[in-house]
Amino acid sequence: MIKLYGMGSPNVVKVYVASEELGLPYEVAPVDVFTGQQFDADFLKLNPNAKVPVIVDSDGPGGKPYTCFESGAILLYLAEKTGKLLPKDVAAKYDAIQWLMTQMSTVGPMFGQMVHYIRFAPGGNDYSKSRYITQATKVSQVIDDRLAGNAYLAGEYGVADIATYPWLRNIPALMGAEA
Repeated sequence: MIKLYGMGSPNVVKVYVASEELGLPYEVAPVDVFTGQQFDADFLKLNPNAKVPVIVDSDGPGGKPYTCFESGAILLYLAEKTGKLLPKDVAAKYDAIQWLMTQMSTVGPMFGQMVHYIRFAPGGNDYSKSRYITQATKVSQVIDDRLAGNAYLAGEYGVADIATYPWLRNIPALMGAEA
């Protein structure tokens, strides 16, 4: 059984989607990040970076419990564990990892910062707000261009698509449009 620590943020949604797609049994351990629960001593033992998601797999490598944090690492772990959502062919596997890293290094950080500056930052941050809107728009175009000629980011459905979907599913809301 996998215990998933998280809430409803895009990075946690990735793990929900992958777990469902893979048919892995899991239980959710809610972490209220709005009250700072991620800074509790017990949680910091799971992830010293105080972020969700985290999983604890009671049937990890060698049959021993294994804790994994960072959503991209969790997706790769689950894919390797099940032999699904990541190609076996080395070139295709690294195509998938490249698109996964694009999500991890660009989509998530740029959209996360954009949302912060649009929704939460005090006034007077026009440069920052503009920069992150520009970067989020640019990476969205890169992904649109890729998907114009491919059904999936890396040729077949897998970890890259699962990682990217929760961030891009709500682009109008993330960009500040009223729901």
